[in-house]
Amino acid sequence: MSYFTSKRCRLYYHDSAESDPSSQEKPVVLFVNGWAVSSRYWTPLVERLSAKYRCITYDQSGTGKTVIKGYNPTFTIQGFTDEAAELIEHLGLHNSRKLHIVGHSMGGMVATELCLRYRDALLSATIIACGIFEETALTSLGLFFLGGLIDVSMNFRNVFQHEPLKSLFIKRAATKAISKEYHDVLIEDFTQSDKEATNAVGRFSIDREVLRRYTRHVLLISSPMLCCVGMADQTIPPEGTLTLYERRKAVSSAPTSLAKFMDLGHLPMLEDTARFANELEKHFEFAEQFHKKSPQ
Repeated sequence: MSYFTSKRCRLYYHDSAESDPSSQEKPVVLFVNGWAVSSRYWTPLVERLSAKYRCITYDQSGTGKTVIKGYNPTFTIQGFTDEAAELIEHLGLHNSRKLHIVGHSMGGMVATELCLRYRDALLSATIIACGIFEETALTSLGLFFLGGLIDVSMNFRNVFQHEPLKSLFIKRAATKAISKEYHDVLIEDFTQSDKEATNAVGRFSIDREVLRRYTRHVLLISSPMLCCVGMADQTIPPEGTLTLYERRKAVSSAPTSLAKFMDLGHLPMLEDTARFANELEKHFEFAEQFHKKSPQ
């Protein structure tokens, strides 16, 4: 567990190579978090993957242990991408092709920009619960109400520390039961995240221009992509990820695959860690073979 001083913050990150120096030579997996959570929710998955992969997690500005006091970070996709890019270059991960990037929810947008910026280092992309949606009157109405929900939830977020709202909050995020430890982690992260950052992220995640840019860019990623979706997701409509998969299959020359979990929700990495890890490992192994056979 380390800190790295960037232009935006004093960034907290965890690199499995710190405790296992031999993993320096392994393929690298960088995990990019969703909205208003620290990197702690990746821990069970990292524990399963770290035998084969060098795993790196970090707390984005405004979450977890990362320090923003005394800095003035912008809470935008570009800002969060620059932040992660500084970490990638600090660790030297841009110097060779051995990087898998995994983005969850809002983190899928940041992961997309990183995949384009470091295409020569990229082995694969994984996008979890961060789909694309056709622009219709119905989706516009849905974004309008979601914006209102974000405002309300942030203004009264401390109420989620108490039952029954605590359990309702968790059930909306995780359809299948997760351990009490991670109940507490998710609630603590949400209620203690920086309010300005959390509001900004909630708003740009539903901004029409931001979504249009994401829709264009996620189709341009030139390495193999895995689209992951819990079909019981009550946070982000799963149809968006299915649309992303179909669009990628239609327009991208890079392989695209789909991991569809019928009984899981927005947090498949916690709801069924073993099954989720297995899908990731298959994807990573395929991508590594793909690049060996098709050097660029």
